[in-house]
Order: sequence, then structure tokens, then C-alpha cells
Amino acid sequence: MLKRYFLNNKRRNFSIASIWIKGGSDMDSISKKGINKILCSLLTRGCEGFNNFSLSEYIESFGAELNQEVFEDGMSISIKSLNEHFRKLFPLLDSIINKPTLSEIEFQKVKKSSIDFIKKDKENPFNICFENWRKIVYSNHPYAFNTAGNLSDVSKITHKDVLSEFENFKSREKYLISNNLEVNDESIEKFEKENPKEKSKSFNYYLSPLERFDFNNNDTNQTIIMMGNQTCSRRSNEYLPLKVLESYLSYGMSATLFKLFREKNGITYDLGVYHPVRSGNAPFLIYLSVSNKKALFAFELLSSLWKDLILNPLIDSEIFLAKEKLKGSFLLGNQSLDEILQRKIQLISYGISPITGLDLNSKIDKISSLDIFKITNKYFSKPFLSISGNKRICLEISTRWGENF
Repeated sequence: MLKRYFLNNKRRNFSIASIWIKGGSDMDSISKKGINKILCSLLTRGCEGFNNFSLSEYIESFGAELNQEVFEDGMSISIKSLNEHFRKLFPLLDSIINKPTLSEIEFQKVKKSSIDFIKKDKENPFNICFENWRKIVYSNHPYAFNTAGNLSDVSKITHKDVLSEFENFKSREKYLISNNLEVNDESIEKFEKENPKEKSKSFNYYLSPLERFDFNNNDTNQTIIMMGNQTCSRRSNEYLPLKVLESYLSYGMSATLFKLFREKNGITYDLGVYHPVRSGNAPFLIYLSVSNKKALFAFELLSSLWKDLILNPLIDSEIFLAKEKLKGSFLLGNQSLDEILQRKIQLISYGISPITGLDLNSKIDKISSLDIFKITNKYFSKPFLSISGNKRICLEISTRWGENF
């Protein structure tokens, strides 16, 4: 059943309708990693009354956009057009979801594209490092795998497999949201649903340092370091304190990571925090890229910062600035209607009531230094480390890792 929601986000000269399908790459079976990525791409390559070329030509003739994306726990398919054309284009979403052609010719094209993407992905040491980190953190959990799958599985996926997956797809929960009244069933402002109280479980505390470490050798002059752990679901009351911590670490030039690694020491190419929204235990990691010459020093800096987060609560001025930057980031995210609609329908699919900016700011203001301190100790006392770099450097870091963590 398709549940519909309307967002009255001021009058605009364009309309967007976005469908969120519950279940993405987490629905891939063990031997078919990547099948839902292929299925999602195939859905938008022809439906009742249109083959791939005629569908593209029809949408482009109105200057419209059709987009699709697969996440670990859902799929997103959206259409965007000027208001005067929306009535003609909106019915396409129903056809794409319920009456796709799923032709074998288009399947072969999509499969080849997936294989090419996976091969290209493997050329990047950063991606390899991240994949290794996910595997040691999540083990056999769906979040351990790339949404595109792996080369071995994708190579074996057949057209028949995708048709069978589509039968599963048809029964998944689907949610539609739009800023156009023509699709209205229920106003998002009137959406009332009790937020589930979810307490995140502690994971991986029994693993030794070496079980929480992995590396791969690369021949470049670059060392990539990723350190962190899985945390909580978006439904958890621990989510916002983690966002404040993310803001403290990585938002803007006043962020701790920027000041420590770039302003004071000038040693990083790439630097930041990865903490996406997920229905399950989301990853939280600090990543950085340095020259081989500076790799050991960078690891020591990161280790010192990590221990400081666990041992010493943030001071009031740091918390205040982090909160203000976080509020600013949410305001920035509200400038794009595409982002607003996608975020709200994703939250609804998780069973979370969208809240106003004032309510969100109120919740952020109530977060204390102690709240963040408890969470850092809960999730980060035994972090996981993945490195991509020179083998000698990686082994030296491994030794220091075992001694300190």
C-alpha cells in the first residue's frame, strides 16, 4: 500500500513527488549483493507505455527530472517538473513502481554499468579503506556491504533473479510525499505518530584491538585513516547528541578537526566525520588523508583527540558553538525542497514524526555536556580502525594501536 503525504512548503513554480520504498540493499540476499541497486535502476528504464528511450524523451520534453537512488535501508524515486506539467508527469511514478517493463536488454545494460562502477570504485584507496572499516565494524550485517554489491555476486545475477526480486519489492511498504496538492491524502503538518522509544544496544565490546583493526597496502604516497564505530538508529534519543558531537568535530573552520590537523599542523588532504541517517545503528567515523611522511604523527594526533573525548567532557563554550553550527546546518538543509521532501518521507518510513525547526532547536538546546560524554564512552571506548597505506607504516600503526586501544 502506498501512503501519501503532502508538505505545504510555500507556493513554488515547480513540483516534486518522491517515493520512498522501505528496504534497499539490506534486502539483498547473501549471494546476490547488489541486486536491489540493479532493480532500482531498471525500474526507471521503461514502464507501461514507454521503453527506455521514449520514457526519457517524454520526461525531457517537459524539462523534467527523474531520479533514483538506493540506500542501505530504502530506495528513493522522484520526479520534478514545473507546476504546469506536473499533472502529466506524476502518473509515471505509479507506472514505474507498479508496471515497469524490466526488459532483459535494459537489465544487461544496468548490470554492466554496476560492474563498471564496482571496478572503478576499487581503484580508489579511500573507498577500499571504508569498505574494510565497514566489514570489521558490522561483520555480516547489511550495513557491512556497499549498496552496489560486489563483483562476484553482481556478475552472477540473472534477469530471472531481478524479476524474482521485483515480486518481493511489490510487497514492501511505500511512502509518497509531494509539495503538490494533487497527490494529497494527508497533510504532513497533521501527521501524528508516537515516536518509538529506542535504546541502542552496545556492540563489539568483547573484541580485542587486533580484531578491531584492518589495513590494505597501497602504492601511493597517501595514507588514509578511518576510526570510529557503529552507534544508534535515527529513532534513538542519542541521535541528536551525536550530531552535536559531529558538529563540534567537523563543521566549519572552527571545528576541532580542522584546527588540530590543518590550522595547527597543516598535515591533511581530506578530513571529516561520516555519520549518515540510518534506520539501524548508523556508522560514526573520523576519516583523514595524509602523506606517508606524516601518517604516524597524524595517527598520534587522532589517538590523543579520541582519548580526550572519552576522558574529558566538552566545556560549555564548545557545546554552545557546536549547537549553533548544528542549527545552522539544519537551516541550510531546508533551502532545497528536494532535500526537505526526501528527509521527511524517510523519517516517516522510520516511524518518526517530522518536527518543526523550533521543536528541533529546543531539543538541541537541552543537550548537555554530560549527555555527549556518556555517549562517547558508550560507543567510542573501543573504536575500530581501518588504514590504507604503505605496509610498513600500517604495521607500525598496528603496533601502536594494540598498545593504546
